[in-house]
Amino acid sequence: MDSIDRKIIAQLGHESGITSEELGDRVGLSPSAAHRRVKTLEQQGLIRGYRARLSPAARGNPSTVFVSVTLTDQRQATMMAFEQALASTTQVREAHLMSGESDYLLKVLVREDDSYERIHREVLSALPGVHRLVTQFTIRTLATEE
Repeated sequence: MDSIDRKIIAQLGHESGITSEELGDRVGLSPSAAHRRVKTLEQQGLIRGYRARLSPAARGNPSTVFVSVTLTDQRQATMMAFEQALASTTQVREAHLMSGESDYLLKVLVREDDSYERIHREVLSALPGVHRLVTQFTIRTLATEE
């Protein structure tokens, strides 16, 4: 990856929907050369996709909740069963395997037409291998990538 590729990635990181013409102007390439570079970066796996940035209203004005999960044990089978079941939950936006007291840290979005109590009871507590859930509610978000 050269300096032009880094410029392309920076531009797409700020505004992924720009045209090849706009991108080329910003990084000093022709539109076709900019397009070829983007396709190469995609094929190399350096650009993994594009997404729409939705307003909170479009996402149901969700509240953010962080949940520390402790499993019954740390056997591979227990962790794999938990992770596979977790992948099918729509409310969990991020999941991180952690060091320290808990095994996982989850970022859960609770839409205004739902309740965390229901998600806790019907979704999170029902995941395989869950021993303990510790919940922290977000008061205010100071910075976000979205």
